[in-house]
Amino acid sequence: MFDTKFIEDTVKRLSQSLPPGLNKFKKELEKNFRVILQSMFAKLDLVTREEFDVQKKVLAKTRIKINALEKKITYFENKLAKSKRGGI
Repeated sequence: MFDTKFIEDTVKRLSQSLPPGLNKFKKELEKNFRVILQSMFAKLDLVTREEFDVQKKVLAKTRIKINALEKKITYFENKLAKSKRGGI
C-alpha cells in the first residue's frame, strides 16, 4: 500500500496553491485531488520503502554469496588446470 501521508501532504500543498477565488471549492477540490492521486498511484507498480529495503538487503547478501562462489570456482579451475598440466 502506498504511503497515505505522502498523498495527504501533496493534497495539502495543492490546496494551498489554489488561487483565492477557488477557496470556496477547497474541500471538494481536496477530495478530488485525493481520489486522483490515489487512483494514479494505484496504477503504478510501486513498492513500499520497507519492501525496497528488504530487497536491497537480500541483494547485498546474494552478491556476497556470488562473490564467494566465484572465488571458489576460480580456485578449483586453477587447481584443475594445474593437475592437467602436471598429468601431461
